[in-house]
Amino acid sequence: MPITRFFLLACALFAINAQAASDAPWGRAHAIDKEYSKQKVVYDVAVNSVAALTSVLDRASLLSQLNGADPFDSKIVIVLHGNEIPFFAIKNFAKYKELVTRAQSLSVGGTIEFRMCRIAARGQGFAPEDIHGFVTLVPMGDAEIIELQQKGFAYMR
Repeated sequence: MPITRFFLLACALFAINAQAASDAPWGRAHAIDKEYSKQKVVYDVAVNSVAALTSVLDRASLLSQLNGADPFDSKIVIVLHGNEIPFFAIKNFAKYKELVTRAQSLSVGGTIEFRMCRIAARGQGFAPEDIHGFVTLVPMGDAEIIELQQKGFAYMR
């Protein structure tokens, strides 16, 4: 009789494991705790909506926090060269106030910087004096991204 009980128990366990395997054939994920520091990152930003830019800001903010928001150890440069440029225009402040205020607040402390392609801004009808003062206009967004990568910045899109 003990062999029969063992056999039934083994069958029951096999059935449970088979069900679990069909639901999660590779098992379950596990999380690890990890600290990050001394990361230099350049975000290549050319987005079409407030929601898309908000997502970039969220990611950059979280990355800054995970790196201790230390401007001596970490640096995040957000290079703007797409349809998001009008969000940073002074004349559009009332329309994009919440978004631009958040972006400016992220730049306080020096860990996160905003740089804008002057060629792309000009192409959309904006001169440097038309853009909020926490943004630095650079000659060309692509060239800025390349230069930062050459200085060891990781590329993020």
